[in-house]
Amino acid sequence: MKAFQRPATPLAERIRPTSLEEYTGQKHLVAPGKLLYELIKTRLVPSLILWGPPGSGKTTLATVLANLVEADFIFFSAVLSGVKDIRRIVDQAKEKKQEGIRTILFVD
Repeated sequence: MKAFQRPATPLAERIRPTSLEEYTGQKHLVAPGKLLYELIKTRLVPSLILWGPPGSGKTTLATVLANLVEADFIFFSAVLSGVKDIRRIVDQAKEKKQEGIRTILFVD
């Protein structure tokens, strides 16, 4: 009998919504005619502060935004990383920008 093998990707990540249609909640921001919806249409997403309790969808919303504007999404843990790491990420984002690739940096 084969031993149980855990999938490499956590379940929460595998079922995370990938579009605004799949995203639940925050309709005051993401519904047609609302702020984020309109920004996505222009493909210009400014710096944002997403605030809320754990599990409220901040990371998911940032991921969806990155997908919709075709930007690289980088998750950064301020607890587990330092200033050196964030400088490296910013430098890489600047290089990618010269190639026409945008970056969304999510600092948690």
